[in-house]
Amino acid sequence: MRIVDEFREFALKGNVIDLAVGVIVGAAFARIVDSLVGDIIMPVMGMIVGGLDFSNYFLPLAGQTAATLAEAKKAGAVLAYGSFITVALNFIILAFIIFLMVRQMNRFRRAAPPAPSAPPPTPEEVVLLREIRDSLLQAAPAKF
Repeated sequence: MRIVDEFREFALKGNVIDLAVGVIVGAAFARIVDSLVGDIIMPVMGMIVGGLDFSNYFLPLAGQTAATLAEAKKAGAVLAYGSFITVALNFIILAFIIFLMVRQMNRFRRAAPPAPSAPPPTPEEVVLLREIRDSLLQAAPAKF
């Protein structure tokens, strides 16, 4: 039962739950970026390059002749560099957006005023010296 208790304590920590939420949101965000790249950016880039579809850029390694990447993969090994370009572009966009988010979070942290803190405690020597001063002032007659 000891392992179960340790696991429960670990799983219920705030950081683990925050991490789980981050992974889920990140996966959903990755799908949005995949769609952005695959459905918007790559067709425009293909049109600029001459109407070619990047997803069908491949080099057959088994000597097969096929018109599409799917057909070529069925026939043997292929080097699908068009798919790699698409995935690399996805990564660059995701990394840039995460960079912008972290940058903004750092700005918020710097812009937030520091929380007021209590002054540090007075050292014991200073307290004792003040007590001695006060007792001497009370015992001595006023000369002023």
